[in-house]
Amino acid sequence: MSESNDGSNGAVPEVQRNQHPAAVFLRGMAMGAADIVPGVSGGTIAFITGIYFRLLEAINAVPVAVFRDLIKGRFRAFWVACDGTFLVCLLAGILSSIVTLASAISFALANYPILIWSFFFGLIVASVWHVGRQVRRYRVSLLVPLIAGIAVAWWITTLSGGQLSPSALAFFGSGALAICAMILPGISGSFILVIIGMYAPVLAAIKAADLSVLVLFMAGCLVGLLSIARLITWAFHHFHDMVLALLTGFMIGALNKVWPWKEVLSWRTNSSGEQVPLNEVSIAPATFEQLAGQDPQVPMALLMALAGLLLVLAIEWIGNRKVLPDAQNQCSPR
Repeated sequence: MSESNDGSNGAVPEVQRNQHPAAVFLRGMAMGAADIVPGVSGGTIAFITGIYFRLLEAINAVPVAVFRDLIKGRFRAFWVACDGTFLVCLLAGILSSIVTLASAISFALANYPILIWSFFFGLIVASVWHVGRQVRRYRVSLLVPLIAGIAVAWWITTLSGGQLSPSALAFFGSGALAICAMILPGISGSFILVIIGMYAPVLAAIKAADLSVLVLFMAGCLVGLLSIARLITWAFHHFHDMVLALLTGFMIGALNKVWPWKEVLSWRTNSSGEQVPLNEVSIAPATFEQLAGQDPQVPMALLMALAGLLLVLAIEWIGNRKVLPDAQNQCSPR
């Protein structure tokens, strides 16, 4: 596999560094939109849009650059070392998407759940194919991390939402935990928030622009991000194919969460006094129609799933068209 695909030597190829700031911003918006939805990972979006390893390298460079350059007043060296323009553009896209789309996505999930979950189902199916293709050498031993990833992710999707008290420590801790999940392709940070009962409080803080809460949450995210990024990078360097097999398994297991047709086994009252599902189980469309007395919308659901799948394939195709000519130009004699 080429260096530009796996990034296993710890250096981001020049063709990835040449990404335009506007393109990075749009990738950030896609990551932010995904992170709002329980069951979809922003890390998956980063992976399929070709910025995952660049993001890991930039995050890993920050602590060293702070002590080596920033505290000594070498601001330009600090900015270059931590790929500052890339990180700022990506973060701006993520934050812009979360602020502008939080209400819209919440509305869409509440009013068109089958169609929206079908779209994300198709997106994750295509992501499974994309990530699985990055494995350098397929072998039987990779079934172990693959099956382990499926089992763990599937088990997580069956957990009931908790009732964690929204204290200052809870916001900080949930930020650290959620970001660790968000950076991993296949594991949804927002779903982790659902499980521990912090999704509604965090979303409410975003909608209300509650800076005191958001600062605590973002501080937790920062601590968690700096910790998990270095661990993931080390794992990729030493166990590249096994990590990809594990992440592929995570995404396959996560499909249970985004399956469009669910039977609600029990309900709970959220912080707004609304009745929301507590325990759900995936069921067939015909069973959903019988139990809920609603149209399962199978034809439209299939179209939305196909749209999600084609979106990922289109992103990959566009990325390959840009990377291949750039790589050929770099390899051609001057």
